[in-house]
Order: sequence, then C-alpha cells, then structure tokens
Amino acid sequence: MSFTVKVKEELLGHKSENKMELSAIIKMSGSLGLANHGLNLSITTENAKIARHIYSMLEEHYHLQPEIKYHQKTNLRKNRVYTVFIEEKVDVILADLKLADAFFGIETGIERSILDNDENGRAYLRGAFLSTGTVREPDSGKYQLEIFSVYLDHAQDLANLMKKFMLDAKVIEHKHGAVTYLQKAEDIMDFLIVIDAMEARDAFEEIKMIRETRNDINRANNVETANIARTITASMKTINNIIKIMDTIGFDALPSDLRQVAQVRVAHPDYSIQQIADSLETPLSKSGVNHRLRKINKIADEL
Repeated sequence: MSFTVKVKEELLGHKSENKMELSAIIKMSGSLGLANHGLNLSITTENAKIARHIYSMLEEHYHLQPEIKYHQKTNLRKNRVYTVFIEEKVDVILADLKLADAFFGIETGIERSILDNDENGRAYLRGAFLSTGTVREPDSGKYQLEIFSVYLDHAQDLANLMKKFMLDAKVIEHKHGAVTYLQKAEDIMDFLIVIDAMEARDAFEEIKMIRETRNDINRANNVETANIARTITASMKTINNIIKIMDTIGFDALPSDLRQVAQVRVAHPDYSIQQIADSLETPLSKSGVNHRLRKINKIADEL
C-alpha cells in the first residue's frame, strides 16, 4: 500500500462533519450535466472507499441516496473509475456549498468563507487531498506532497490556505492545470496534522528518522574508510622510503630518533600517527611524529 493510500484511508476513517470537505471534492472531481428533468452532478474517483465516503456525506448532509456507477479504464493499469451520480437537489447542493459560480466558470478560486475560517480551511484541505492529493514515498528521501487543480487561481488559493497554517506552499503551472506542492518534510508532517492524519504523520516522521540515522551511519563509515585509506597510503609511502634507505645507506645511517619512528612504522603499517606516538619509548606528540616521518621521506627522496 502506497503512503498516499495510507493517508487517504486514515482520513476516510474519520467522521466528516464539515461540509467544506465535500465542497472541495465536488469542486475538484465533479462535473455538471443537463438532462430533460434538469441538472445532474457526477463525482468521479478511482478509489471505491472515497466513492462510498462521498455517498455517505451526501446522505448525511442532504438526505440523498445517489447512484454509484463504475467503468473499467482502457489503459494498461485497468483501474476502475467510480462515479457518484446525483439527479436530485443538485441546485440545492451547489447553492449550499457556494459552488454554482465555480461550475459555470465565474469563480474558479476558493470561497472566502473557507479561506477566512480555520475549521472550514482544514476540512477543505482534507477534501482536496482526498480528491487529487499525492505524497511521494517518505523513504525515497525526496519529499513532496502535491494537490492538482484544473484552474491556476484555485491552486494559488490552495497555497494561500496552506500558508495560513504556516506551510511553505508553492504552485507550478502544468499544461492541463496547476499543482500546489510542499517539498519540506516538516511542512508535509504539519500538513498531515492540519488535515487530522496523525497516524500518517507519525509514520512519516519514523521513516524519515530511520532514513536519516542510516545516512548518518553510512556517512560516518565512509569518513572512517576514507581516513583508513589515507593512513594506509601514507604508511606505504613511508615504508617504501624506509626500505629504500635500508638498501642504499643502511638503516643505521638514520639518527636514533628517526630509527625509532621508522621501526614502529614498518612493524605496524596500519597504525595512525597517534598510535605511533603512543608506541614510542619517549613520549611524543602527533606533530612530532609527523615531523620525523617527513624527515625520513626527505632523506629517501634525496637518495
């Protein structure tokens, strides 16, 4: 199950009491039709549970029992498309939810009463996410939450609504519409709090923390491996130079302080500078050991 589906299933588990959730779903997934007896309303979704949720909200708020239809998509995914079809009280629903202007192209943004009221705003964002929202899998490390809108001004109003809840929402225009999106993990977690998806929020944070911990461990291991590689490379260069000195002028030609360091280096190629310093009879600092190793290398280079 994708993370998007998990969020939506959690939302569907809550009883919806604010009609602005239904308003968002109808505005973003609904279409009007005209028949002999008047207007009809079709609300489409690929999620059977969302279709049942829409049915329940219409039944509760408007005492309707709409028809649920479905047809099979012809593409390779073969998903079913569910349609909640309403023939009664369509004008009442549109008037009550202030959607009439939206469907006739007069007002494609978000109603002011939603933008100015936090509870209405939360409910509207829930409906918007249920309708066209997606979240990238949090373990991918590339965080993104998106809500698609047909109209640019609706996408911009969604961003403004999110900003009311201190979310850094942005909008990008596409060929067939516009997307309101969040890219920061903290913003996505806060958005999940706003729409009351607390379990999903906690799961998101847990996945994020596990991934970050794993990355920290990998980085530490990489640094340690790189440090060991550098130590070994430097060690082998010095050992080769010591062998060169032994083969040309002889080991005893080195001053006693250099011989001590050279003996430890040859005996322990994997030792760090600090370990060499700790192994000497006379205590010496790391800089002192480095100075003597450089002297040995210089002697070898001059041979």
